[in-house]
Amino acid sequence: MTSVPSYSPEVLLKIYQIAAKIRTVDSGVRSIIRSGGLAIAMHPPTGQEIIAAATGAVLTKEDYLVTIYRGMHDQLAKGMPIDLLVAEYFGRATGACKGKGGPMHITHPESGVMVTSGVVGSGMPIATGLAWASQLKGDGRVTVTCFGDGASNIGAFHEALNLAAVWKLPVIFLCQNNRYAECTTYEDATGSKTVAERAVAYGENMAGVSVDGNDPEAMYEAIRAAVARARAGEGPTLLEAHTFRLSGHYFGDPSPYIPKEEMAEAMANDPVVLTRAAVLASGVATEAELDAMQAELDAEFEAAVEFAKNSPVPDLSEVTTDIYGAA
Repeated sequence: MTSVPSYSPEVLLKIYQIAAKIRTVDSGVRSIIRSGGLAIAMHPPTGQEIIAAATGAVLTKEDYLVTIYRGMHDQLAKGMPIDLLVAEYFGRATGACKGKGGPMHITHPESGVMVTSGVVGSGMPIATGLAWASQLKGDGRVTVTCFGDGASNIGAFHEALNLAAVWKLPVIFLCQNNRYAECTTYEDATGSKTVAERAVAYGENMAGVSVDGNDPEAMYEAIRAAVARARAGEGPTLLEAHTFRLSGHYFGDPSPYIPKEEMAEAMANDPVVLTRAAVLASGVATEAELDAMQAELDAEFEAAVEFAKNSPVPDLSEVTTDIYGAA
C-alpha cells in the first residue's frame, strides 16, 4: 500500500474535486425528481460531502466501504462510476445492481463499495465481518463503515464495536453526526455528550476521535490517522465527524423539526462553498480552472442521465437471478 501524503493544497484540491462531484450528482438527481422525471426515495447527502471526500482521498481502490441509504456521497467518493449509479437510480439493467437495488441498495465491488444497507445500523456488523476476512487473509485492506448518530443507539453498534476491539480488526466506524436522527435531535435520544467518547468502553484497542467533519484538513488528518492505525494492525477507530444535513431526512421532507435559524446558519456555512473558497485562497487552482472542472462534471452527469434513459429495464428473468434458493 502506498503512503498517504500529509495535508497540502494539492490534497485540498482533491477533496474539493470529489465534493464538487458529489454536489453535482446530488443536485442533479434532486432536479430530475423535482421535474417529475424520476420517482424514487432519496436521502440527500447535501452538507455532508467533505466527510466522504476526505475519506475518499485517503482510501485506496482495494479498501472496503459499507454505507447506508444516505450514502451517495460515500459511494461517489470511493470511486463509484456516475453512470452506473444514475442507471441504478433509474432502475435500469445497466445499473450497478442491474436495476434491482435502487438508491438504497447500491453495491459496486470493483470500486470497493461492498454494501449499501437500507436498514439503520446494519452495516456495522457487516463491516466487522469484512475486516475480519481481511485480517485472516492478510490482504492489507481497511474497511470503513458509515452511519448516522441515530444508528449509534442500536444494539448492532455495541456488538460490532466490541468484537472489532477484541480482535483488533482493521475497521473504522465513521459516524456522520448530522445532529438529527430522522427528525429527533441528538440530545433527545443520546445520553453521551459525543458518540466518540463511547470508545473507552471497548478498551485500549478502540480509539475514539471526534472531529469537525466539515473542515477538510481536520477531517482528512483524522481519517488518515485512523486508516494508518488500522492498516498497521493497531485496531479499530470510532471516528465521529460532526456535520449538518442541509435538507430534510428525505427529499421532500420540509423538516419543520429543524429550527429555521439553525438551518440558515448551516447553509451560510455550506462546507462545499467554503472549501472552494479555501482552494482559491491557497492558490492551487484558479477560478477559471474550477469553473472548467465544474463544466466537466456537469457534462459527465448529463451523459450519465442519457445513458440511464437509453438503457433497458431489467428482463423479467432477473427476478430469479442473483438470489439464493433451495435446490
